[in-house]
Amino acid sequence: MDWDKLRIFHAVADAGSLTHAGDTLHLSQSAVSRQVRALEESLNTVLFHRHARGLILTEQGELLFDATRSMNKRIEAATARIRDSEEEVFGELRVTTTIGFGSLWLAPRLPKLYEKYPDLNIDLMLEERVLDLPMREADVAVRMKEPSQADLIRKKLMSIRMRLYASPEYLAQNGTPATIEDMAKHRLICQNPRAAQVSAGMIMVQQLLAYDIKSTLTVNNYFGVLQSVLSGLGIGVLPDYIIEDFPTIKRVLVDVESAEVPVFLAYPEELRQSKRIAAFRDFVQEEIFAHRQTRKALEAGASTEV
Repeated sequence: MDWDKLRIFHAVADAGSLTHAGDTLHLSQSAVSRQVRALEESLNTVLFHRHARGLILTEQGELLFDATRSMNKRIEAATARIRDSEEEVFGELRVTTTIGFGSLWLAPRLPKLYEKYPDLNIDLMLEERVLDLPMREADVAVRMKEPSQADLIRKKLMSIRMRLYASPEYLAQNGTPATIEDMAKHRLICQNPRAAQVSAGMIMVQQLLAYDIKSTLTVNNYFGVLQSVLSGLGIGVLPDYIIEDFPTIKRVLVDVESAEVPVFLAYPEELRQSKRIAAFRDFVQEEIFAHRQTRKALEAGASTEV
């Protein structure tokens, strides 16, 4: 098997276009086309259906693409391990977490990590979908549940809960609910129960909506919920870690909260010796410890006010 032809086939399958693959490989379209046809001839099969809109993999092409994709991930992992044999922390680190945690908690703290490791290149992938770490869709993950995939090193970082928050301006204008039944008089800002989110948050929203709340604003991530709360639109369902960076918002109905949500850090077993992983892991653990101390102080202050 000609490895160079496989490399070109993988680029074409990934791009879905000879032109785009050529741009990636710095080859002409005709050169890419010749290599793909030569591979098809050596395998005695057709790998692509050719359409005006581009190229579509045949069943045989899908099989080969699965194989080259797996090979590519393994090569990336081997390259990462070789690079991590150096003493310095540098290079790319792909981090995946939820939109809410990534935008509201992690991203604002990254300057401290870059200050310590200026040559680190972080690719922060924020989405609710759980990426496949063993298949190297990402290097390290911060997840709102314990990972179920095998061959992962995992560490529980903390636990969070979803609670109700509002801006002082909203409460001054609309009053503070004294009981959960009073929520029917207020606008609820939350994630749509049908949107991808942690189950504890979804259950809490469903329970609140049972109180005949007439006005709602649903957003597909907690960043949007927070911005709406800060704008004085209503009372929002938000994770409790936001109070450290947004201390002006007030918690309402202190007895109403979701079940506990565990937060885990996870990465593949094969990256155990990675200095980039170790740098990120230590940074997150230090920030979590500082966050816990600040949250305790804020909650103690709130209790004193009450």
